[in-house]
Amino acid sequence: MTGRIPEEKVNEVRQAVDIVDVISDYVQLKKQGRNYFGLCPFHGENTPSFSVSPDKQIFHCFGCGAGGNAYNFLMEIEGITFQEAVVKLAEKTSIELSVDLSSSNEEKRPKKDEEQMIEAHELLRKFYHHLLVNTKEGQEAYEYLLERGFTKESIDKFGVGWSLPSWDFTVKFLSKRSFDPDLMEKAGLLIKREKDGSYLDRFRGRIMFPIQDAKGKTIAFSGRAIGGDEPKYLNSPETSIFNKSSILYNYHGARAAIRKQQSAILFEGFADVISADRAEVDNGIATMGTSLTDQHIQMLRRVTDSITLCFDGDKAGMEAAYRASIMLSKTHLNVKIALVPNKLDPDDYIKNYGAEKFQNDVIGASLTLMAFKLIYHRQGKNLKDEGDRLQYIEEILKEISNLENAFERDYYLRQLADEFSLSLEALQQQQRQIFYSLKKKGKGQDQKPKSMISLTPSTQKRLFPAFHTAEKRLIAYMLKDPEFTFKIQELMSGNAFNIDEHQAIITYLLGFYEEGNIPNSSAFIETLSDPKLRRVVSEIEMMPLNDECTEQELNDYINQVLKHQKMLTIKEKEAEEKAAERQKDYKKAALIAMEILQLRKSL
Repeated sequence: MTGRIPEEKVNEVRQAVDIVDVISDYVQLKKQGRNYFGLCPFHGENTPSFSVSPDKQIFHCFGCGAGGNAYNFLMEIEGITFQEAVVKLAEKTSIELSVDLSSSNEEKRPKKDEEQMIEAHELLRKFYHHLLVNTKEGQEAYEYLLERGFTKESIDKFGVGWSLPSWDFTVKFLSKRSFDPDLMEKAGLLIKREKDGSYLDRFRGRIMFPIQDAKGKTIAFSGRAIGGDEPKYLNSPETSIFNKSSILYNYHGARAAIRKQQSAILFEGFADVISADRAEVDNGIATMGTSLTDQHIQMLRRVTDSITLCFDGDKAGMEAAYRASIMLSKTHLNVKIALVPNKLDPDDYIKNYGAEKFQNDVIGASLTLMAFKLIYHRQGKNLKDEGDRLQYIEEILKEISNLENAFERDYYLRQLADEFSLSLEALQQQQRQIFYSLKKKGKGQDQKPKSMISLTPSTQKRLFPAFHTAEKRLIAYMLKDPEFTFKIQELMSGNAFNIDEHQAIITYLLGFYEEGNIPNSSAFIETLSDPKLRRVVSEIEMMPLNDECTEQELNDYINQVLKHQKMLTIKEKEAEEKAAERQKDYKKAALIAMEILQLRKSL
């Protein structure tokens, strides 16, 4: 089969998948009542406003208004077409579509530069890996990796490869496949000579580590030299598809493990991630040689609320861990720090001491954030020296002042008093002074306690006019019952709803029911081509509603809708009356006044 996917197959796939399972691949969801809540993947936020209804098989964000069914979610988050979303969801089931999207004129899209860049990276990833594991040219590099502790499994899992020590192999490889050299230079795969405009391979004679985006697509490489070549690591430059500030190494590969363990281990480099994976720590990710960014944190918060930092054990690693921990804690994440002893990096520690000790003595012995800060502030201080000792105590009191839990504050104040033989009362008094001083300066952490973080929608409830709410309520009941829908049509006596979007939804809904369909929010949303209408329907469907609409409630809603129309007419008539008076046409003004009086009586 080619071309369009039959409607019955579209419905079959939609009914076979659970929207909660689909969205859980991208968003960390927590159940509250009948629905699930999480951080919206379509806009930045600190408090969950993204809701998923398993009963209705729809989602809605109360913050940005995004909404729809499982197909709409995939289309929006992956940037794919409707048919591609159907195919992607069908792969989660045993449903066979037998459809070739490439032959569908309707679904064909012109290839963008970014798509060609990704395609080139994917081809090279596969070829580099083949060179490493299957050819004589890659044998030396393969043996080097095995000697360094890599296993065949880890080489395959992370797609490690080998680039030939040639000046133009990649140039020819890509040119034969009709890739534009100028575009490939922009993709960071080739280098253009200034003197004659010819092209060279960027990566030559290096072990190649592919870097993938959140969708699992290869977008860059890091090439490691195996001899004395410099630099030791050569990385792809930033391009339109590769931005270090928004990429976490192994995010796609570790996402399932992070969700399962409800925790992520954040390393400084990808070599640590691969080593940790060999040590059976499979929820590891890493920044790409850059400091932690807000984009990184948003990505992490979509999949977990618990992060363990495992950076190098030297001073630079401690500094990086401290900075990252402050950023993470400000966004209500539970932060721990795994200290690597002897100033080693995680990769070297695993090689020297083995997987079990890394699991138990490093990851398993992770410190709380405050316990880490006690160690961090000791760096470079001689606590036998009075000046250093007083400075240390002052720094710790500031850290204690930022703790939200009173028990924690009391615990660390007592620990400080015992260690330095100080009066607990004096420390408490000093800590209170620091707290109020920081608060006055606006430097205290203005956070809600973690235990008080709400899972309910974060946006403030907007106050709508009575007629607006009445229309939404009527539509909510209409979405549940075809007979109720046709009854509303009769009661409105040919009058339309005041909000254009609401009237459009009713028109589509009448057609949906007249075709013999039963109430099904997810299926109805699929018939709406306008994203704005889908958002309105998903928002209405998330409204709390009684099981049935009483006659009194129904009449009140209808009256509110019609009353608003009469109010608009009254305003128009009042304007006409004033215009008539200005023209000194008092007879006309009197007649209009009588009309206004009758309209007011009808209210």
